[in-house]
Amino acid sequence: MVAIYYILALIVWIFGAIFLLIFSFKSKYKHSIPARFFLFKNPSFKEAQIHFHACSFGEIQALKPIMQMFEDKAISVVTNTGFEAASKISANTRFLPFEIFLPFWLKPSKVLVVFEAELWLMLVAIAKAKGAKVLLVNARISDRSYKRYLKFAFFYRKIFSFIDVIYAQSQIDKERLSALGAKNIIVNGNIKSAFLPQPSKKFTKPKERVIVLASTHEGEEKILLDSILPSQNDKFIVAPRHPERFAMVKELVKAWAQKHKKSFASFSQSKSLEADVILLDTLGELVNFYAISDVVVLGGSFVPNVGGHNPIEAAQFKNAIISGKHIFNQKSLFTLLKGVYNVDVSEVNSLLQSELEICQIAQKGDANIIIDEIRRGCGTGKSI
Repeated sequence: MVAIYYILALIVWIFGAIFLLIFSFKSKYKHSIPARFFLFKNPSFKEAQIHFHACSFGEIQALKPIMQMFEDKAISVVTNTGFEAASKISANTRFLPFEIFLPFWLKPSKVLVVFEAELWLMLVAIAKAKGAKVLLVNARISDRSYKRYLKFAFFYRKIFSFIDVIYAQSQIDKERLSALGAKNIIVNGNIKSAFLPQPSKKFTKPKERVIVLASTHEGEEKILLDSILPSQNDKFIVAPRHPERFAMVKELVKAWAQKHKKSFASFSQSKSLEADVILLDTLGELVNFYAISDVVVLGGSFVPNVGGHNPIEAAQFKNAIISGKHIFNQKSLFTLLKGVYNVDVSEVNSLLQSELEICQIAQKGDANIIIDEIRRGCGTGKSI
């Protein structure tokens, strides 16, 4: 099956190459597509005992505490933001190439750690063939994805045959993984709740009530802002999810601030919290604003195609959390919290005008068994 899959992937690459070249001119993909699909400025790793693979910025941040425990490592990613984050952890960081390149590109390692849903057949098959112990960590299957996975159960059964241990987020994830043919599954919670990111800067808490519109996606800023009537004592921080959208969101938020006679500033330019409405247009700063927030309106959940974002990072600072109802990718994390408001966008303003309950973290995940398994895979009980 692996050989047939490789031939099919090669055919797809041949017919899709011209379209990939066209897409590579878009700023969002100008680094990742040439690197992943044409190996442009993307040489093989320096050989390392541990290979960590994750998709993007959020996943790299979640794995960061574990990766920092091991020196002899390589990191592969899929997105530009993931590459930037991973490069700060290790110089031995690369974009993961399209699967046809992996047989000759991938270097041997003792352990391959794959994060969440990055299930690439050639990645696990080639790593296993080259002697790696393969671990899938923080594994989850959302409600939306499960039906699609079942249609291709034969394919995922083959992928799981190359994975030695799976660490699932919840019991329902374990049951779904097992139905797809996965073996040796351990439920250890969501490791995003085991290592919570801490502020890199300490801002003085403003006297106003700080409301953070966090990790918003296309369309969310408009529907949220259109529904909100700001009070006099409110300060708004709007943090879009993707940096390529900063300029567009800036115009939208600036116009909203002017409409309500509020001062506006981009944080990248002002570097201060003086304005009434602030666009957070820098990466890696969101947790610093969570730390001074009173209310977090968590994006990715008011539009139907994203599935929500991690609420634990914000909830650790004992604030109120308002989320939309489209949280199918983050259900296991939301079950760890008490006091979250999951509402329609039309209800957000009325909530902001009322006294809100503080959100609490009821349960955290355990990453220690993953760390111990990585060490055993490398043949040592000590950090590498």
